[in-house]
Amino acid sequence: MDYDIKDLALADQGLKRIEWAARFMPVLGMIKKRFAAEKPLAGYRIAACLHVTTETANLMTTLKEAGAEVRLTASNPLSTQDDVAAALVKHFQISVFAIKGEDQTTYYRHIHQALDHNPQLTMDDGADLVSTVHAEKRELLADIIGGTEETTTGVIRLKSMARQKVLHYPIVAVNDAKTKHLFDNRYGTGQSTIDGILRATNILLAGSNFVVAGYGWCGRGVAMRARGAGAKVIVCEIDPLKALEAVMDGFQVLSLTEAARIGDVFVTVTGDKHVLTARHFQRMKDGAIVANSGHFNVEIDIPALEKMAVKRRQIREFVEEFQLTDGRNIYLLAEGRLINLAAAEGHPATVMDMSFANQALSVLYLVEKGAHLKKDVYPVPPKVDEEIARLKLKALGVRIDRLTAEQKRYLAAWEEGT
Repeated sequence: MDYDIKDLALADQGLKRIEWAARFMPVLGMIKKRFAAEKPLAGYRIAACLHVTTETANLMTTLKEAGAEVRLTASNPLSTQDDVAAALVKHFQISVFAIKGEDQTTYYRHIHQALDHNPQLTMDDGADLVSTVHAEKRELLADIIGGTEETTTGVIRLKSMARQKVLHYPIVAVNDAKTKHLFDNRYGTGQSTIDGILRATNILLAGSNFVVAGYGWCGRGVAMRARGAGAKVIVCEIDPLKALEAVMDGFQVLSLTEAARIGDVFVTVTGDKHVLTARHFQRMKDGAIVANSGHFNVEIDIPALEKMAVKRRQIREFVEEFQLTDGRNIYLLAEGRLINLAAAEGHPATVMDMSFANQALSVLYLVEKGAHLKKDVYPVPPKVDEEIARLKLKALGVRIDRLTAEQKRYLAAWEEGT
């Protein structure tokens, strides 16, 4: 079996952590039992480019139980949990190509290795796998039925490809499922981002000026959790509707230029490039902490910060100090990569349960319907989204009401008024 991981001796430790995560992923567990009985993916080859975590491991074993041949590579050089990678190889015979801290060359070599079994389906988190196929491995396109995409950044890239008519197979935007972005992005990113910052720095958030750049679902979650920890939260936005929503949610809204002068901690969650730049670094106070929880490490203009610095050093694990000409220090966390996965463990399994249930059922949807879909980006079918919500409620022991026949007739009619 082909693989490239840090240390196979870590496998038993990783297996325990995978089992622990599985306890909090009941929806995926139900799907796994169904897949094990029906084998709906028998004979299909899947290449997956995802964060190699305990939750991802449970998705991979679910796909294997369904009969698929799976190869997994990391979607971020710092997000791999090496013990989990080892456990997948040793205990589940799943090919994994991922090492935490790998350089850029190794990262893309691993992506190529994940594609070496000529996949019929791709599973992406950030669209690096899809873009590699389209740019460098076009001979694979003829056999690919479709793919899935996990995150906002990847969906943005893939929709751009679709608009330009260069996307060669259909993609299901798992990120846009309500049971994904309303929960994973808000509650998962919110909690795990704060977790990553605290593990890296051990600072007290209470009383600090905490700046959140971007008020999408991830930004909402980060702002909510920072406020819960006692921080004075400042939101920066370019969308007037989101900015207004932040105001109505009780947050101070400023431009980044204004916020740069007073912020103690800065977190970018926009999915865009160069959100924090030299003009912001020039205004920041001594000791400002800068972190990113967007998918790629481009939201913070790190080359500009490096150019401004007269001295730099690693002062803690995942904390790099940049000293500027006037003696001020700015602290960059986790090389500007996903702070929640680089310095912590990523989203809690409870929310990834729904996200990865969407992944599993979306792959099944592509197997059944992919041949009839155009080369475009599609939402998760509403019936799948609703079924996952129902299963999650069942797992939580929550019962809800149903419409009566009279209520259904009323909602479908126009004749009856006051």
